[in-house]
Amino acid sequence: MSGHSVISTDVLATYAADAAREVQGVHALVGSALHRHEGVKVTRDEGKVGVELHVSLDWGAAAGAVGAELQAHVAECLLRMADVRPDSVEVVVDEFAPPAR
Repeated sequence: MSGHSVISTDVLATYAADAAREVQGVHALVGSALHRHEGVKVTRDEGKVGVELHVSLDWGAAAGAVGAELQAHVAECLLRMADVRPDSVEVVVDEFAPPAR
């Protein structure tokens, strides 16, 4: 039997969300709490995969460094888990979590 399979964008979004939560400096993903992949949007258009992450960072985290780490870690995770190399991983910092008291 020959052919190929395609992993749904919801599954890819879940992988990306789980990977994003592993990055130091990420407080949470920002979005609706309806799915485990809240705050993550994965698009597939003409064979290209794009990932958009909406995050809340820990107070005092360096946004540029955390964003770069998010891009690398999410791309590596999708390649390892689903054999998908995203064409883009966009990081949107929506907020910083309040400092711990």
